[in-house]
Amino acid sequence: MQPLIIAHRGASALAPENTMAAFKLAKELNADGIELDVQLSADRKLVVIHDRKLDRTTNGQGKVDKLAWSEMKNLDAGSNFGDQFKNERLPLLEEVFEELGGQFLINVELKNTDTPHNGLTEPVVKLIQKMNLIDSVLLSSFNDMNLLEAKSLEPRIGRGFLTIPGLAGVPDRRPNGRRLEFTAIHPYFGDVTTRMVKRFHNRGMQVNVWTVDQDKDLLKMKAYGVDMLICNDPKHAREVIEAE
Repeated sequence: MQPLIIAHRGASALAPENTMAAFKLAKELNADGIELDVQLSADRKLVVIHDRKLDRTTNGQGKVDKLAWSEMKNLDAGSNFGDQFKNERLPLLEEVFEELGGQFLINVELKNTDTPHNGLTEPVVKLIQKMNLIDSVLLSSFNDMNLLEAKSLEPRIGRGFLTIPGLAGVPDRRPNGRRLEFTAIHPYFGDVTTRMVKRFHNRGMQVNVWTVDQDKDLLKMKAYGVDMLICNDPKHAREVIEAE
């Protein structure tokens, strides 16, 4: 069975990351889904952006969680990628769901590693419930507490534990003894082995790897039997894995 092709921050090799342009392009290129990042603004809006600061991907400055949505919603998030994307805006998670929800998988990374107690998980879960997207959204995070909270709020939503490169093991329990129950592991592709994939499959967990773009790596991950390939160019990834 072919692994699913998930466009990392949208088709981010071809359009500005984490924008509607990148997400729509991924859909046009027949990706099986998209991966995106979400953070809370100062007024608790669910903003789709990767970095804590606006500086790299927009013409704004400052930390996302220190600014109101009104201070970010008109920023240019496209010109840094190319003039043809000038005035592309940051989207809210709700806008992405309204435009693309239910059409393919949406992997929402809960991006609060530096602010783990900011209450990000609950509004994301409530939005998924409100928009009836439980079966087509996957939550992922490097913070296992986010995923534990998501399970307690809505156990039907898939939960993927992101692992730091070089540390692909998944703990069974927290230090306090509370059992961790993920539905998937999201390791860096360089840490993946056939044995690892079999081990997690035997536990009933998916193995969804990030971020893999080179032909040899795509083919290796396919041979290992991973479930999803999170990549920057979904068109290229599809061509490589279906050429064999």
